[in-house]
Amino acid sequence: MLDFSVFASSSKGNLYTLFDGHTTLMLECGLAWKRVRRELAFKTSEVAGILCTHSHGDHSRGVSDAIKAGLDVYASQETFDNLGLSGHRCKRITAGEQFKIGTWSIVPFESIHDCPGSVGFLLASGESKALFLTDSAYVHHRFRDLTHIFIEANYCPEILRERVSCGAISPAMRDRLLFSHFSIDNVLEFLKANDISKVREIHLLHLSDSNSNAEEFKKKVQSATGKPVMVAAP
Repeated sequence: MLDFSVFASSSKGNLYTLFDGHTTLMLECGLAWKRVRRELAFKTSEVAGILCTHSHGDHSRGVSDAIKAGLDVYASQETFDNLGLSGHRCKRITAGEQFKIGTWSIVPFESIHDCPGSVGFLLASGESKALFLTDSAYVHHRFRDLTHIFIEANYCPEILRERVSCGAISPAMRDRLLFSHFSIDNVLEFLKANDISKVREIHLLHLSDSNSNAEEFKKKVQSATGKPVMVAAP
């Protein structure tokens, strides 16, 4: 049984933890370190490692201070370069190359985002296999035997079109979302294309505060999959 905790999930900041009963991972560190420590009840020393998908501030804001506090951060070389970080706490990872943190075996894979070195993660421990994917326009890969899916559902194309039509959002911002983030339609297509027979839970992450509908997204995914669905509201 995996324990997935959401502390922040939006363009303002992202912070999650994943615990398999033995090893605690932090997924993203997109809040100021003081707040990260408060959110984790000042138990950051229990975190075995931080996985950072890319260098945008809402995913990496606290990384530098986390390193100063003695935590290992796992990210691509491009991410560390963009953040201007180096040293023995910076654990460089490469898409397709497996590494281990405690009881976790982890394989990063390339994601499609407007930020060099962006990755998603496939995480396995015991009989559990989890996918963590955020900030990606699409994904080339197919996955088998997943038990947990933590996936971005940033926007609804229909809501986005309406907001562009009324002038609430610019065409340039619309284009950036289309080519750098997962929509609810992308999520449904992804789930259809992959083997989800063993999936126990689906978590929808990183919803836009103005271009999404949490209740509708949950209904759509539940209807399409028959699986329990949790939504990290913006």
